[in-house]
Amino acid sequence: MTIPDAGRAGTFRLGGMVPVHRLGYGAMRVTGPGVWGEPADRAACLATLRRVPELGVNFIDTADSYGPAVSEPMLREALHPYPEGLVIATKGGQIRPAPGEWIPLGRPDYLLQQVKMSLRWLGVEQIALWQLHRIDPDVPRDEQFGAIRTMLDEGLIRFAGLSEVTVEEIQMAEKVFPVATVQNRYSATFRRYDDVLDYCETRGIGFIPWYPLSGGVLTQPDSPLAEIARRHQASPTQIAIAWLLKRSPVMIPIPGTSKRAHLEENVAAAGIALTDDEFDALGGLTVRSA
Repeated sequence: MTIPDAGRAGTFRLGGMVPVHRLGYGAMRVTGPGVWGEPADRAACLATLRRVPELGVNFIDTADSYGPAVSEPMLREALHPYPEGLVIATKGGQIRPAPGEWIPLGRPDYLLQQVKMSLRWLGVEQIALWQLHRIDPDVPRDEQFGAIRTMLDEGLIRFAGLSEVTVEEIQMAEKVFPVATVQNRYSATFRRYDDVLDYCETRGIGFIPWYPLSGGVLTQPDSPLAEIARRHQASPTQIAIAWLLKRSPVMIPIPGTSKRAHLEENVAAAGIALTDDEFDALGGLTVRSA
């Protein structure tokens, strides 16, 4: 049996410098229901996290709001001292008053406080990639972007990114700091941010998609995705990930799970090569308003 290897997805260089395999891992699910509190099976989650680098995954995405303050400390517990070459990206800029609730908070003092908390929770001297989880509509964008510039200037972070943004917002941020990554919802059927992806490709900005299945037609047992999955003897999720990898060389999917078997299944998607016809068939299912 072939051991899944994220390296088969190819590499992308963050900021044009730091190579990461293009199939990463999202650490949101090592928390309780509603991304709130401790996980039901902490030992299983820790075992899953320890398996991540063994499968060639060297890019992990987390956030201070996952738990909150659960995912980052668990990554430290499971993997510190971190293997050479492992990049842990985190995010800040949302508060969590209750399970399932997410409220943007972009005050510069709060953002700077949280990046320092993430440094402590992760046990690192510098965060490789810090991303603004959401732009706060109640705080001037330049103030939020200025806080990120301060993080870079003070060496708290090496690279900076954005999440759920438009091309215009990326361009505004680029006037203040280099944008290394953008993390937006994206899948074969959810293509609202095609223009953002295309812009990222022209600028060498990594594009980190979340929610690769996006529900709807892709989850139906008689869907083209299900047919293609049967053809490849793969799961629908694996095919959805393979589609993302084929879509663009700047794409870095981060499927997340708390279960080791599911992790191994996701990473195995790096070895699936879709034909152009299969790629087009899935891309043709786009629901832009979803």
